[in-house]
Amino acid sequence: MATGTAPAAPLTPAVFAILLSLAEGEKHGYLIMKDARAPQGGGVRLGPGTLYGSLERMMRDGLVEESGISDDERRRYYRLTHLGHSVLAVELERLDAAVASARSLGLLPHGGRS
Repeated sequence: MATGTAPAAPLTPAVFAILLSLAEGEKHGYLIMKDARAPQGGGVRLGPGTLYGSLERMMRDGLVEESGISDDERRRYYRLTHLGHSVLAVELERLDAAVASARSLGLLPHGGRS
């Protein structure tokens, strides 16, 4: 994939969880891993290799960037780029359509959580 081009949907669970975490604002790696592990973050367990490998690819693809903020010399903070926000929005729309379809087929209850 060329730099600055959106990845094809669907996103991997790791990439989706990272984008979702960073949608709240700039964060360092440990906090991204913690967010991803939570049910609302996708319930994804990201090890350091997966997290930092994904972040490296996402930076190369123009989805995230280092923010330059540091509260510790060992800690790097990341943030979404405009493209990252757009990719997350497209993925959320895709997932929303899939959930709506499942509800219309009677696979999920209407209006609430299952």
